[in-house]
Amino acid sequence: MIVNHDELKVFSGSANPALAKDVCDYLKLPLGDVSLFKFSNDNTFVQYKENIRQRDVFIIQPFASPVNDSIMELLIMIDAAKRASAGRITAVIPYYAYGRTDKKDQPRVPITARLVADLLSVAGADRVLTVDLHAGQIQGFFDIPVDELTAMPILARHFKERGLSQDMVVVAVDIGISKRARDMAARLGVPLAIIEKRRIGNDEAVESLNIIGEVNGKVALTFDDEVDTAGTLTAAAEALRKAGVTDIYSCVTHPVLSGPGVERVEMSPIKELVVTDTLPITNQQKKNGNITVLSVSSLLGEAISRIHEGLSVGAMFE
Repeated sequence: MIVNHDELKVFSGSANPALAKDVCDYLKLPLGDVSLFKFSNDNTFVQYKENIRQRDVFIIQPFASPVNDSIMELLIMIDAAKRASAGRITAVIPYYAYGRTDKKDQPRVPITARLVADLLSVAGADRVLTVDLHAGQIQGFFDIPVDELTAMPILARHFKERGLSQDMVVVAVDIGISKRARDMAARLGVPLAIIEKRRIGNDEAVESLNIIGEVNGKVALTFDDEVDTAGTLTAAAEALRKAGVTDIYSCVTHPVLSGPGVERVEMSPIKELVVTDTLPITNQQKKNGNITVLSVSSLLGEAISRIHEGLSVGAMFE
């Protein structure tokens, strides 16, 4: 895909520069030159080292750990681009953190997903490009256009190429993800099962209660949008093992893998956890032999090209 270098500019924050470089390789253009660093007082400095006046600027920055630093750096990059007279600023956020706080489900708690949306708009973003939001209604938190991509075709293609769809059942790890899990099952031409779970308090403990659907004697593919501490994922895997599945595979878009996440996956009965590079994978995580990483660089690159050229992004999935 070749685009007009004079108009399109792609820059990267510090959260996942490897992904940004791969996106630019797809677009066949150089990654934009920007200076990013912190002063000794922990204040973030941003300076674009090339002319972006009236350019179509895309800033790639997933909300990776440390999450709050990643968000603040993106806000400062957006503000700097606006003050440098960029023609249009698109915040490319492969992973949108705080997605779980999309509603008031307890007294006196924030809706942080909405707060972050407001911050992006106030900073000067003209539109947002993201991948597999935790909750679809987050799009409605923005007063600017939001393009939400999905990594589902990439994940489904991996398992099709592995030839694992025979005797497979896709398992939604909770009821909330069941619609997207059903779409994955349809892509693979296999049935769907759902694990009913109960989360205990705010300490990330999960209690799996019941499996809805037939899984005995089948190959199970668990499906979710992200894996964090892997409590839900490993609890689901244990429940499936007890229910008589032959093998367990898992796929998620966003590999947060915080705290004991990697160790839990390694100790679980999961044969392969397939994730994407919306978030950077550390060397420690790569050492785990049952984690496979697929790239979303072509997905993001194609979407950026289409946004720049005024073409339909939705047509990518038709």
